[in-house]
Amino acid sequence: MDKAKKKVQRVADHIAERFGVDCTWQGNMLNFSRSGVDGHIKVNAKSIHVFAELGFFLMALRSPIESEIERYLDEEFN
Repeated sequence: MDKAKKKVQRVADHIAERFGVDCTWQGNMLNFSRSGVDGHIKVNAKSIHVFAELGFFLMALRSPIESEIERYLDEEFN
């Protein structure tokens, strides 16, 4: 779990730098937010779940945001 959380933190650092989100841990869940974005990355023993809710103005960026998160997760976990 600790290794996975460290990897997710590195992903969060990239996301924060790229998209200007604030990130905080609450147990095994990393919450992230900024104006127009709220979400979390939940770390389990065998999986990682990402949830993000985008505001109206960021819906146009949905695909690039998803791609960036997937790319960073792939880099860390593959």
